[in-house]
Amino acid sequence: MAETAGVGAGHEAAKQSLDLAGLTKMYDFTGKSVAITGGAGVLGAEIAGALAGCGAEVAILDVNPDAGKAAVDGMGEPGKRVSVFQCDVLNHDSVAKAAEEVTARFGKLDCLVNGAGGNRPQATTSPDLKFFDLPTDALRWVFELNILGTILPSQAFGKAMAAQGYGTILNISSMNAFRPLTRIPAYSAAKAAVSNFTQWLAVHMAQEHSPRIRVNAIAPGFFLTNQNRFLLTDKETGELTARGKAILAHTPMARFGEPQDLFGAVLWLLSPASEFVTGAVVPIDGGFSAYSGV
Repeated sequence: MAETAGVGAGHEAAKQSLDLAGLTKMYDFTGKSVAITGGAGVLGAEIAGALAGCGAEVAILDVNPDAGKAAVDGMGEPGKRVSVFQCDVLNHDSVAKAAEEVTARFGKLDCLVNGAGGNRPQATTSPDLKFFDLPTDALRWVFELNILGTILPSQAFGKAMAAQGYGTILNISSMNAFRPLTRIPAYSAAKAAVSNFTQWLAVHMAQEHSPRIRVNAIAPGFFLTNQNRFLLTDKETGELTARGKAILAHTPMARFGEPQDLFGAVLWLLSPASEFVTGAVVPIDGGFSAYSGV
């Protein structure tokens, strides 16, 4: 009996070793191609650099190609695996053209990251701009950038994935989708729509096209980006604003996120390590969504 148990234990140890080697390989993106909309933004560019650093061929899609090229210049060695394509995520023809160019360049597309999004001051309430007076064009722009700017690339690149029978789409939702913040009604509503659309598309692609096409989202908490830096910190002094202090008071880890805090979840959701995960929206928020305030 003891001998049999020993053989079993040896077999399990060997199996574990093989599994660990396979797990490490899952995060090697060599030979994989990834398109990232809004790739010239702070978070998009960092994600692009991380994926390129893991061996992926990356396409930055941005309405401003010069900004994309500047982002690539700052990546060093990984930037050699990053290409830039002009793409307006609110224009169907522009997105379709970018999808054709990217798939022609790489021959296939393994992953799409829908990183385009943002807010506008004109769609943000303040003592001088009441909710009742928020201009329609600003509200429409914010809502369309975040939700339509996610749907249109998902159509164009998702069609290519459906044809090849596999692929992974990663959307960028937000903490606002879980708990809407004050002052930014259009942004909060749009990100809630992104989370809902993520779940809808996950089911649609698996049932109608291929179970090897997965759709998930991350929901970042509070990161200092160009969009919100001066909502959270004072432009003149660099000190926290009242809003910034309130956010940290409700974040158990007591800090803002750094771009690299996204890498683990992004790599996991784009890799085979999460091959049984679809329709998930993963918070990356330092515990903000878990904290009741007491």
